[in-house]
Amino acid sequence: MSDETHRPRFKKTLTLFHSVQDKACHDDCCNEPKPNALTSLPTMNGISAITNTRTYNIEGMDCSSCAMTIENYLKMIPSVKSVTVNFSTGKAKIEHENSAEEMIKEVQKAGYKASLVSNKASKVEQKPSKSSTNLLVLSAVLIVLGYLGYLSGVSSFMISMLYVASIIIGGYKPAKSAFYAIKSCSLDMNVLMTAAVIGAAAIGQWLEGATVVWLFALGNVLQTRSIEKTRNSIRNLIDLAPPDAWVKVGTNMIRKPVEDISIGDIMIVKPGDKIPLDGEVIIGESSVNQAPITGESIPVDKNVGDQVFAGTINEHGLLEIKVTKLVEDTTIAKIIHLVEEAQEQKAPTQAFVDKFARVYTPIVFVLALVVMILPPLFSFGDWGEWFYKGLELLVVACPCALVISTPVAIVSAIGNAAKNGVLIKGGAFLEIAGKISAVAFDKTGTLTEGKPKVTEVISVGDFEHDVLSVARTLEEFSTHPIAKAVVEHAKDKGVPSLKGEQSRNIVGKGIQAVISGTEYFAGNLRLFQELKTPLGQTESIITALQHEGNTLVIVGTVDKLIGVIAVADTVRESAVNALKSLKQAGINQVIMLTGDNEGTAKKAASQTGVTRYFAELLPEDKVKAVQKLQNEGNIVAMVGDGINDAPALATADLGIAMGGAGTDTAMETADIVLMADNLEKLPHTAKLSRKALRIIKQNIWFSIVVKLAALILIFPDVLTLWIAVMSDTGAALIVILNSMRLLKIKG
Repeated sequence: MSDETHRPRFKKTLTLFHSVQDKACHDDCCNEPKPNALTSLPTMNGISAITNTRTYNIEGMDCSSCAMTIENYLKMIPSVKSVTVNFSTGKAKIEHENSAEEMIKEVQKAGYKASLVSNKASKVEQKPSKSSTNLLVLSAVLIVLGYLGYLSGVSSFMISMLYVASIIIGGYKPAKSAFYAIKSCSLDMNVLMTAAVIGAAAIGQWLEGATVVWLFALGNVLQTRSIEKTRNSIRNLIDLAPPDAWVKVGTNMIRKPVEDISIGDIMIVKPGDKIPLDGEVIIGESSVNQAPITGESIPVDKNVGDQVFAGTINEHGLLEIKVTKLVEDTTIAKIIHLVEEAQEQKAPTQAFVDKFARVYTPIVFVLALVVMILPPLFSFGDWGEWFYKGLELLVVACPCALVISTPVAIVSAIGNAAKNGVLIKGGAFLEIAGKISAVAFDKTGTLTEGKPKVTEVISVGDFEHDVLSVARTLEEFSTHPIAKAVVEHAKDKGVPSLKGEQSRNIVGKGIQAVISGTEYFAGNLRLFQELKTPLGQTESIITALQHEGNTLVIVGTVDKLIGVIAVADTVRESAVNALKSLKQAGINQVIMLTGDNEGTAKKAASQTGVTRYFAELLPEDKVKAVQKLQNEGNIVAMVGDGINDAPALATADLGIAMGGAGTDTAMETADIVLMADNLEKLPHTAKLSRKALRIIKQNIWFSIVVKLAALILIFPDVLTLWIAVMSDTGAALIVILNSMRLLKIKG
């Protein structure tokens, strides 16, 4: 793995622990949330709440070189402090001192259309304007009239004028963009095509020049429409949440825009309506379709106290919901922001292709000039013949299909994943996911329900009531699922807790506290072995319970045991199905990591179908287990909850958190987030990422082969100027359509 990949992973680990600390501070000390990566989001009107940076939609970009041209041009404007133009998302982030209207005019000068991002504007699909289509049709009509005139014996001057008119109508916009590209020291496709057309006109090839312009314009329109479909796969997420809501004011209901609704307001959501904002159910019960957020196919029952998300659908009962998040902080808003950020991050393959294109284009441009000048200079043919070959080389120099081969595929894959309840944080992580050979799972809460129950209580010389009473007192200080199970069981039995003092957590082993002047412990066998507590006949009982697959909570002092509590967890049915599907997808190494004893781990392994398991692991041991898998030559993904398994998630090549809906920490820290609290979408993620890698490779090789074929066919006089244009725009269109297949893969 490269240093560039390690740095963000290190930063991710730091962010995890800071975010946990921030949350603790927020809960304990203050009413206002601390700013972090998610609370400091750009507002929905396109203006950042922290800087003067504005975000614009850019129309007309159909190649990453277009983005570079706009960037270079805008950087020359004194009022612009910084600019980043992203071809994949079709957006520009510009920090500038002048007005938005002036900045839009500057972008228009470069030959593109800009509009300030707003909530309303984001919902509108960007399509080529009718004027562009009309000009394309008019240009074609003029070419046809010119050719018919040639067949009818019309004067060559009139025919040439028709071709000239066609060139001007169809080539004005590319020529304008070419002017600003040259002015900003860029060598993009507009420059190359304009040079080729001017050259064709210079040698009297008016039909060739007009055909080149028209084919180029047609290719741009088709490419733009196709690319916008992939971009709109993300923009359409914004449509999930309704723009307004019914709010309860006293005894009345008032319809309000979501932007005007505050935390604590009460929303009324009728059956069949979408939930406008994140909130908590305070009255009513219903089934809610959470598929837009989590990708879950089955509606989830919601009762009083349950959390609901904006964009999900209330299917049955009337719900009164207390708003818990503002419109810009909802889960769907965070998903949109994170996905758009992911699209802006270049994958390693894309970065390499972009570097290659920056070298390839000027080399072929210089080669074209050499072909035009040197052969005729040394009497190897006439000037017109070699000049024409040089023009063909100029067209072939445009690496459009190659530079869009990766980003369009990545945007399509990330869009598909988001629609199915999976957040992939960037192209780099998509590529890693496509190469994964081993997946390690935390057991509790991931492969199992995470809601263990007490199955048996065994006392040693005392009454069961006393064992549970001491155990409840100790475990009330812990947040571990097993501790909660013990406390709940004691409550159900009506066993009270005692007064505990000086509580201390013993990491990976148990808990300790002083009760009535005596120091008591509750934990695993390792704890009492280290305390050297005599086990006596209880040791055989402990061994038998462990072999049956129970997790044990042993209760006692340094001197003696007072009892053993057996706890068992249930395996998730969705986990069993997910693991089978992962193996079918070609991931043969499926590993379980757990802190439970060997017997419990063995039982869970047999129930889930994992290929290997590591038992009795402390948190640091999980890191070593992941490293062991990596040392065996595996590319490892670690699946956990994003908090307890932080070190292992950061150590793995790919960190995957599940249950991301409503969990900010998981959404911030993991490389991939499964929004649902189950593994149902993990096989889809594996299949999608592997398919994306295959399509990226297909695109790259296809683009290179087409370019090589065009280069070879120039010199035997097989290639013509308009065929060269068709090969370039056609290849780009095929690459886009091939990438769009990723949008159709079903979860």
